[in-house]
Amino acid sequence: MKGAVLSAKWAPKKDYRITDWEIRTKTAITASSVWQNPILELKEVEKPKVKNREVLLEIKACGICGTDVHLIEFSPDGYVIYPGLVRLPAILGHEFSGIVVDKGSEVVDLKIGDYVTSEEMVWCGECIHCRNGFPNQCERLEEIGITINGAMASYLAVPEKLCWKINGFKKVYKDEEMLFDVGATIEPTSVAYNAIFERGGGLRPGQVAVVFGCGPVGLLGISLLKIAGASKVLVFEPSRERANLSLKMGADKFYNPTELEKNGRSIESVIFDETDNLGADFYLETAGVPNITTPIMLNTMNVGAKIVQTARSSESTPVYLEKLQTRAAQLFGSQGHSGNGTFQNVIKLIEAGMIKPEKIITSKYSLDDSIKAFDKAKQRIDAKIIINP
Repeated sequence: MKGAVLSAKWAPKKDYRITDWEIRTKTAITASSVWQNPILELKEVEKPKVKNREVLLEIKACGICGTDVHLIEFSPDGYVIYPGLVRLPAILGHEFSGIVVDKGSEVVDLKIGDYVTSEEMVWCGECIHCRNGFPNQCERLEEIGITINGAMASYLAVPEKLCWKINGFKKVYKDEEMLFDVGATIEPTSVAYNAIFERGGGLRPGQVAVVFGCGPVGLLGISLLKIAGASKVLVFEPSRERANLSLKMGADKFYNPTELEKNGRSIESVIFDETDNLGADFYLETAGVPNITTPIMLNTMNVGAKIVQTARSSESTPVYLEKLQTRAAQLFGSQGHSGNGTFQNVIKLIEAGMIKPEKIITSKYSLDDSIKAFDKAKQRIDAKIIINP
């Protein structure tokens, strides 16, 4: 079978303190300081075989994530932009859905023919963090499509414990291809859900929310904020195409930061104008530029505000803690999507028609055209690009 395989050179930077574990496992804790000169190729790969507690999925849809794009993009010195945990080479793809076509001898709850999606975070369930309810902070974490092979291929073997049935989508989506495409958006929707509700603790109905960035997580987060009761969701996004999508997902207003600057108007002034000078109550940062957005958020917070940093960045960002103290505000970091019923609740919301992820699907490609799909993704015009193997 074919797979979209990413490889790169193992070249730790001189000032990077690499650990014995990284050397032994060839896994970079901070990929942007270790993996250099990434190359994405469509290659012939071996069809996976299932272990006792795994199922084999025939992949029907796989989304391109911002993480995937940051793995193939590189800095002037050739290092990948993505700052997280990475082991290469690996088949990319961690937002996916498919059909169970085989299963291991110890699989209990899934049967052949089930329609499923899957978590990306392969948590062990045994380390102290997993046992204490923090699977996204698992000490032995593996990540599908990032440290182990992913779903930009015809088949993928996945632990049963990560899979969630989407058989109920048959009642909602009569077009089977659309059903699986939506199934591939459950992972990024769950990232937004985890950020807003589990990490950020949600917001009170009637409060005002600000979203920076209209990539898929930002767009899906807009819908979640609206159904949670936000009276107003303000969006800041430079891409006209993505900003227009924000309105379809429930945003009340969007602003282009570049156009604001040209007109001599600041983002801070907009937020204060839109909130009767009180400031916003909830901030979702999905733009990945905290060095730019953090001062803006700190300067425009209402009393009791919450900031949730969701997008990853390799930049170090100063935080003036006095702002958080005097405004009785909170800053949260969010990673992942596992635990706390997140996948299950997102699936229920989609089945109920309360969120419609299909609205953010803007382009579709075959696996044979996956390299072209990534070239399109790098333009940052699309919201969600889906590859259908």
